[in-house]
Amino acid sequence: MKILAFGASSSRQSINKALAGYTANLVEGADVTLLDLNDFDMPLFSEDFEKESGVPAQAQAFVDAIAQADAIVASFAEHNGSYSAAYKNIFDWASRIEKAVYQDKPIIVLSTSPGPGGASSVLAQTVNSMPFFKGNVVGSLSVPNFYGVMKDGEMVDESVKQALSGIVAKF
Repeated sequence: MKILAFGASSSRQSINKALAGYTANLVEGADVTLLDLNDFDMPLFSEDFEKESGVPAQAQAFVDAIAQADAIVASFAEHNGSYSAAYKNIFDWASRIEKAVYQDKPIIVLSTSPGPGGASSVLAQTVNSMPFFKGNVVGSLSVPNFYGVMKDGEMVDESVKQALSGIVAKF
């Protein structure tokens, strides 16, 4: 199974990217591709730019990465209660190519933060909007207190580890 994983954040040390990669690798025998949203840097979406210059190649690369996957694991950073600007921009451009951005792929939607909220606002927003863009959400989880549950790339909180294992079993 080919799994595409990404953290919806532009942080070079993204805890959401770490959580997405960890979770995707729980799927036994999976071929995991871990995207870095920094590799999809492009101008802010605008219809004027699109009319003048077309859709950036990076948007097509994002859509192509989804097309090549059998399943997706995405973990969302929360910026002021919503998506990070980096993710929203990539998503907006990708939706100009393919409205069904997630192409009916099964997707696990996660969120995490250093604090007790676990980015739960953006998780709820994402789970609710995914079906409109053909994201087949098979499971979701908010992981609060990231630095207390994950150490050196390993999940140290057994309840979170079990919850993630249960979710990936749905693939």
